[in-house]
Amino acid sequence: MKTDDLINLLAQDAPVRARIGQALTLAVVGGILISGAIFFMAIGFRPDIGNAMETIRFLFKFVVTIALAVTAGAVVFRIGRPGVSLRPWGWMLFAAPLLLAAAALAEMMVMPADSWGARMIGHNARFCLTFIPLLSIGPLACFLFALRQGAPEKPGLAGAVAGLAASGIAATFYASNCTDDSPLFVLLWYPIAIAAVTAVGYVIGKRMLRW
Repeated sequence: MKTDDLINLLAQDAPVRARIGQALTLAVVGGILISGAIFFMAIGFRPDIGNAMETIRFLFKFVVTIALAVTAGAVVFRIGRPGVSLRPWGWMLFAAPLLLAAAALAEMMVMPADSWGARMIGHNARFCLTFIPLLSIGPLACFLFALRQGAPEKPGLAGAVAGLAASGIAATFYASNCTDDSPLFVLLWYPIAIAAVTAVGYVIGKRMLRW
């Protein structure tokens, strides 16, 4: 049987579609619970979270991280089903970085230039680079195991998108602990941590999701 014929056959297989949909739904719930449990056991909320919630910079971090988690999660739900188009959600993956870039540009317009460097470096870079990958482990594992119920045409890409979704969940939790609220800090350090998780997802997915 030719590969294209096999893909078309799997694409028409309703039980496979239902199975992967259920598996991914459980993966989302399980990933959030695992990440949340590690978060509360390891670090928890920042001490001044009540006051922080009254500031736009703090709340905007969640706009970015949730946008990443939602758009990448939507792509994960589609990428495990052969023959299913990723549009328009594939393009929506650019929403989070564009929002963040716009916020960083806005901050640079209103803040003195001599403060940009300090805001970008911040005080919690080491924790950001540690805890976002750590909090991503559970969601990434859940997504990868769920994707094994499907048949991704590009296993490496599927693993990478799973890493994006997992890091979006992790970054959302971590953002409630991080005391660096400047978009410049988020623009520099969060993507580095997210890229690391995405790369791990790609490598594991390429091996684990082959069929």
